[in-house]
Amino acid sequence: MNSLRNFYFLRAVVAFAWVAVVVLSAPASILLAATLLFIYPAWDAIANVFDARRSGGLHANPGQKFNAVVSVVTAVAIVGAFALQGNAGGVLVFGAWALLAGLFQLAVGIRRRKLGGQFFMMLSGGQSALAGGFFVVQAFGVAPGLPQLAPYAAFGGLYFLLSALWLTFRKPMAAPCTS
Repeated sequence: MNSLRNFYFLRAVVAFAWVAVVVLSAPASILLAATLLFIYPAWDAIANVFDARRSGGLHANPGQKFNAVVSVVTAVAIVGAFALQGNAGGVLVFGAWALLAGLFQLAVGIRRRKLGGQFFMMLSGGQSALAGGFFVVQAFGVAPGLPQLAPYAAFGGLYFLLSALWLTFRKPMAAPCTS
């Protein structure tokens, strides 16, 4: 359980660091925006592989395996989308990824709910899916810039932090009586 807690703390730190870079670099150049939008799903892919390996491997965790593959494809697609369509293309791909990744996170949270701290992961997954759909719609109008996408990452970091804290401070379950 400590490894899951530590993993959630790491995910929170990375999300908050991403937000800090966005805030400190505003307004960002198109190259920096593309790089940051590439990094976010690339890190998610790495994190999913790491977490799946820690909990039985990719074969035992098909949702995380698929999420990792989708995140790698997304990171590469963001580069192409920025090259072809600028910010709107990058936001469109990022939004589609957020929607899919949110659904996968929701599914993993439901599957792991007995481990504790998963309520926040399920909430995060649902919110990610909704935000992703919103980003996709916005990409066809006035696409949001990084400062408008930063709250998405901040809430993700907050949910990981809350899950880690839940796992840190929850009361251990009483051992079953064997007499």
